[in-house]
Amino acid sequence: MEMINRQEGQYARSLIEASRDPLVTISTEGKITDMNEALASITGMTRLQLTGTDFFDYFTEPQKAREVYQEVFAKGSVADSPLTLRHCNGKLTDVLFNGSVYKDDKGNVRGVVIVARDVTAQKLISKYSLSLIEASLDPLVTISPEGKITDMNQATVNITGITREKLTGTDFFDYFTEPQKAREVYQEVFAKGSVADSPLTLRHKEGKLTDVRFNGSVYRDDDGNVLGVVIVARDVTEQKKIATELLEAKVFAELATEIAEEAKSKAENATRIAEDAVKAKQQFLSNMSHEIRTPMNAIIGFTKVVLKTELSPKQQEYLSAIKISGDALIVLINDILDLAKVDSGKMSFMQAPFKMSLSISAMLHLFETKIQEKNLELITKYDQRIPDVLVGDPVRLHQIILNLVSNAVKFTNRGTITVSVNLIEEDEETATVEFAVKDTGIGIAENKLEKIFENFQQASSGTSRLYGGTGLGLAIVKQLVEPQGGSIHVESKMDEGTTFSFKLKFLKTKAHADIDEVGVELDEEVKSINVLVVEDIALNQLLMKTLLDDFGFGCELAENGKIAIDKLATGDYDVILMDLQMPEMNGFEATEYIRNTLKLQIPIIALTADVTTVDLAKCKAVGMNDYIAKPVDERLLYSKIIATIKKTAFAKGPKETVINVVKKERCINLKYLQDRTKSNPVLMLEMISLYLKQTPPLITEMKRSFLKKDWESMHSVVHKMIPSFSIVGIDKNFENMAKEIQAYVGAQQKANEISNLVAQLDQVCTQACLELEEESLLIKNNYA
Repeated sequence: MEMINRQEGQYARSLIEASRDPLVTISTEGKITDMNEALASITGMTRLQLTGTDFFDYFTEPQKAREVYQEVFAKGSVADSPLTLRHCNGKLTDVLFNGSVYKDDKGNVRGVVIVARDVTAQKLISKYSLSLIEASLDPLVTISPEGKITDMNQATVNITGITREKLTGTDFFDYFTEPQKAREVYQEVFAKGSVADSPLTLRHKEGKLTDVRFNGSVYRDDDGNVLGVVIVARDVTEQKKIATELLEAKVFAELATEIAEEAKSKAENATRIAEDAVKAKQQFLSNMSHEIRTPMNAIIGFTKVVLKTELSPKQQEYLSAIKISGDALIVLINDILDLAKVDSGKMSFMQAPFKMSLSISAMLHLFETKIQEKNLELITKYDQRIPDVLVGDPVRLHQIILNLVSNAVKFTNRGTITVSVNLIEEDEETATVEFAVKDTGIGIAENKLEKIFENFQQASSGTSRLYGGTGLGLAIVKQLVEPQGGSIHVESKMDEGTTFSFKLKFLKTKAHADIDEVGVELDEEVKSINVLVVEDIALNQLLMKTLLDDFGFGCELAENGKIAIDKLATGDYDVILMDLQMPEMNGFEATEYIRNTLKLQIPIIALTADVTTVDLAKCKAVGMNDYIAKPVDERLLYSKIIATIKKTAFAKGPKETVINVVKKERCINLKYLQDRTKSNPVLMLEMISLYLKQTPPLITEMKRSFLKKDWESMHSVVHKMIPSFSIVGIDKNFENMAKEIQAYVGAQQKANEISNLVAQLDQVCTQACLELEEESLLIKNNYA
């Protein structure tokens, strides 16, 4: 008997060990009493280490394992409870927990026998299947026998517009336009086992309809019991659309020509509407530009005129402040109204010599009245170590400081506003300057400082209501500082004040700053110019007449293009200044008539308040020679009139009433140099010495570059020569020659013409050096 028992025990042990699934017996206290080798392998522990330990410690969720174990005692058994076993090296194995109690001969429960089925491979297959399901572009969904959604792919979510969570457990038929028809098809699946290509329409939560072909089949468990239905809804919207179109084409074949013509007409109409919309947008910008620039033209133009009269120092300062403010406004208008800049987000920065101390002083005068009204004190601290003249963008600098000081004045009710300008770093070529605007105003909360430079951001929700503004000022400041390689910072304490500071790097220069109040230097070679001004605004007429009178030119006025054409029939004019937007006949129409009907080639310069690329291209297309933007810069106006007339004269031959070229024995004229230096002999000698020192090497390098066809070097050399022509009074034609060389060199063409121009520049510059040496001796002798 004992032998039989032993054999049965060995047989049972063999069965246990033969199982590939972990098998373990556990006491009523949850301690492991026995196990097979599969358990030792899956945990990485020896049998000896496992025996007597807490069975639940080997699961990733010990408490969940304990609850399943207790369920075995409560129910007598459990089946397929999902758990995860952990190997001692961290590897995880997904298992299905199956267990039942075992009893002694008297029926007393001695413990639990557990089998943990390894389902890792099954889960991988399941994940693979799920990936395939998710990869489907067609909605795929599983439905219970009761018609409730149990699972779905992302395509189902997309086509209904409802999340997985909200779809799960809902009635599948509710998402069709015909729920009852969908239910009948679903029931047909249960009756037949499957259905194919049943036409239905799914509805998106926002109302969009999608035509689908309903394909479905039942799915079963291992015992063949039906668990539910798998549905694939193939989107056939496009197919249905094509089928409908084909049917219509077949039915209305005889109307094909008419339909095609109608379609063509619609397409042309759509194109025309689109083109009209673009034109309307462009016209709006053009009109806005014109309406804003026209009064600005008069304001800035007459300010410049008054600046040339005798003024007191205070008047000079105030008028300079008006001009600076006007210039800043024009820059702002340019950035807002120029479509190319708005669309691309680009902003250009000029590089010009300017006197920083004078610029800042004049700009701060703009705030004097407001500061006095609020009984504030304005303190200016300017570092005298800063070079007198720097190269940068003074208009953009004014915009930055104007924004910061404007904010300071707005948010300060008592105390001071301090504007500091300090030299931070300097080397041979550059100077880094720090600007700071400090106030004793309301301050900015610490949690608002990070966002203060963002668009439409203000210190608090009540700031706009109390102080006004859009919240764009500081955002604009940042966009002006950072593209120039600078940085801006803010420090603030509530009820104590705020300090904005920014740093910018400027180039150093020995050049003189361009001072606006210096008048235009007239070209003595040009005589008897008669100008026809075509302009409808009375203020602009007066301004143009004032400027042309200052130039010594004759001037006649026409209020529109039609009057201008009448005047051309009887009058003799050398150049026309043509406004573009006028009543009766605008500038484009007038120019086209002059060129095509009257067949006149008289130079026409457009006066345009619109600087968009479209209008400039149109100016060229109708035959205008050049353009100048409003507000008109008098020096640019003068130079363009002279250049246009000379160009026309050289092209057609000399015209006695327009050009009178006076041949001079000398090629230099020191009037400009005397005006600039106020005839100071020391300064004049210094300027002449600089010219004599730099010019001969430049001439040599120009000729060497031409012979070696080193176009890049030649372009650079000629560029350096150009500014010196006006300083020593060399004829303007030679400056134009130098610019022609630059143009030809840039295009690498017309080598024969370059040779001739280089020879002429060589001759005139050499002669200028000889004459300047004579002048230098005369000055030294006269003031010895």
